[in-house]
Amino acid sequence: MKDESMISRILQSIFFKNAKGKAGRYARNSTRLFELAKEVLGKLQTVGFKGNLSEFQSSVQLLLRMVKAYASGEYKELPWKSLVSIVAVLIYFVSPIDLIPDFLPVIGITDDVALVVWLIKTLGEDIRKFADWEKVTKTINIG
Repeated sequence: MKDESMISRILQSIFFKNAKGKAGRYARNSTRLFELAKEVLGKLQTVGFKGNLSEFQSSVQLLLRMVKAYASGEYKELPWKSLVSIVAVLIYFVSPIDLIPDFLPVIGITDDVALVVWLIKTLGEDIRKFADWEKVTKTINIG
């Protein structure tokens, strides 16, 4: 219940609404998508998610691969609504000022983590399809 109330506070916050407003413009522009991916990678490296948060880092990296594959034209099966949701969450993630500002030690990333976990659960089917596509596409066939 506590997690749900945090998610609903995040989704209703001016910070997430702002990210959602930008997401459509980003999603239509491959260059912006690649720049966003670079910013997200930078934040992942700066914060250095370890231990229990390594799964979170893996989830963000999967979202980045989805965005990059879409932006490069390799993967077009991602529904528009899902792409915009992913981009909105990534914009929120890189923003230092959000519901719980990132400059607050330890708790500053709590909202970012909760939002990414929520997105992964929400887009489960789209993520599974991408992961299946990625396995087939990225597998080197010897023989």
